[in-house]
Amino acid sequence: MLRPARTVPGVTVALTLVGGLGATAAEIVSGLLGATLGWVPVNELVELAGKTTWPEAEATALFLAGLGVLMLLLAAVPGRTRLVPVETSDPLIVIGITRAGLRRTLRAAAQQVAGVDKARVRLRPRTIEVTVMTGEETPGSMLRQVGTAVGDRLTGVGTLGTGEVVVRLRRKGM
Repeated sequence: MLRPARTVPGVTVALTLVGGLGATAAEIVSGLLGATLGWVPVNELVELAGKTTWPEAEATALFLAGLGVLMLLLAAVPGRTRLVPVETSDPLIVIGITRAGLRRTLRAAAQQVAGVDKARVRLRPRTIEVTVMTGEETPGSMLRQVGTAVGDRLTGVGTLGTGEVVVRLRRKGM
């Protein structure tokens, strides 16, 4: 869900193939019509292919085959998700919030708790780690308040599968 396509590698490969194969096709057609364009040295390539044996081209062929398999794997495996899915009332609509946007909104929720000077939010695969910085002696109730505030904001945003909220404390001046 919400996985980006591999657009840049796909476009790069497609444009390279279109350019190379288009130039080769134009060269062959122009050669059949009697006047070569000179873009692709077709005669030299045909001679080279006629003189080359398999053991001489083995390393190049293996490299190109490996490159082709790598491109197929890149196309088949989706990219890293940039969005966190958000729950909607309509099952046909899929929306998401950016990871940076979610971090900002959770950080703002944590900083609204009394006694929190600064907060940092990290989104882990199964947890959300909130580190709060404070200058005063802090009771454990403040950490629970931060956890509740962040959890309420998560519920308000409606994110799916974000995991457990872990609150850590750092005191200034230590």
